[in-house]
Amino acid sequence: MVLGTQRRASSAATLQEFRRHGVEKVWGYPPDPPIESGRGYWLASEVAQTKEFIESEPGLEMHAATLPFLGSTLIDREDRPAIMLGKSPERDRDIDDIHKCLEACAAAGVGLVKYNMSLTGVISTGEVELRGGSTTRQFRAADLDPSEPDTIAGKVSADDFWERIDYFLERVVPVAEELKVRIACHPQDPGTPPGGYRGVEENVLSAPGGKGLFKFLSMHSSPYHGLNLCVGTLAEMLWNPRAEIYDIVRRLARTDRVFNIHLRNIIGNRNDFIEVWPDEGDVDHARIINVLADEGYSEVIDPDHVPDHVDDPGGKQAYAHGYGFILGAIAGASHRSRSRR
Repeated sequence: MVLGTQRRASSAATLQEFRRHGVEKVWGYPPDPPIESGRGYWLASEVAQTKEFIESEPGLEMHAATLPFLGSTLIDREDRPAIMLGKSPERDRDIDDIHKCLEACAAAGVGLVKYNMSLTGVISTGEVELRGGSTTRQFRAADLDPSEPDTIAGKVSADDFWERIDYFLERVVPVAEELKVRIACHPQDPGTPPGGYRGVEENVLSAPGGKGLFKFLSMHSSPYHGLNLCVGTLAEMLWNPRAEIYDIVRRLARTDRVFNIHLRNIIGNRNDFIEVWPDEGDVDHARIINVLADEGYSEVIDPDHVPDHVDDPGGKQAYAHGYGFILGAIAGASHRSRSRR
């Protein structure tokens, strides 16, 4: 296992910051295609330039890219919503542009791409204070406004949601296989409460107990189709994360279809939680990394959703805490493995 970051490499100073804190693998964000160009995909040269910039700092590697659309945004704010709206022929155009993005990554030597399948976006209901005056996101389903209108997607049943996922995978997985570029989907954050939310019956990739993730992996099964598994988002799916999460992580790791890990912690459970510092939540992250080590996981682990503080603009201190915590947990898992031999 190695330490990575999903933070944007915005300058040479940022790259040095990453490396000082032990980061080895970096997510790349090739520039969004210019609107005036009329294209919705990256050129191979754009991916290559992003990779070259990241790797100008010795010891760093751009191992993955995040697609220019299919983000974790509310569908009403998505510039290219057709795939998640199930709207043809626009979704076919967008899928074709994703094929071109995968081609650009393959040509530039980037073998992993991340995406989301979101309608409701990342929902929050407020902020709470943590230690040292830091603040964090809260989600309480009971605080959601039931009078909020449906999204632009209208009424979306669970079957509708699965159909749109299936349509996408059927057309993208074979291209990913051909190009040997893995595609990693991030689960939805958070799940929908009982009765749904804003017209969406269920965020199916955040179904209770993680069952949607296993169904997702069973569809168009391929070693190039898998997950960017967010441990925090997985915990948010569960009624009892303290008891349930370790076995689910183990079962997911055994599929060999977890391509990247986001490490985030919460206090609470499905429908009522706050995000917290990695060392103070309900999930033992050191135990998570031990589970991953036991199952032979050898990919990247990134810190995720760090708390905020007015004295820490951009979250540099908070991410430094996350980097060190992960490195310590990886070292502990390595020592544990050696002691067992």
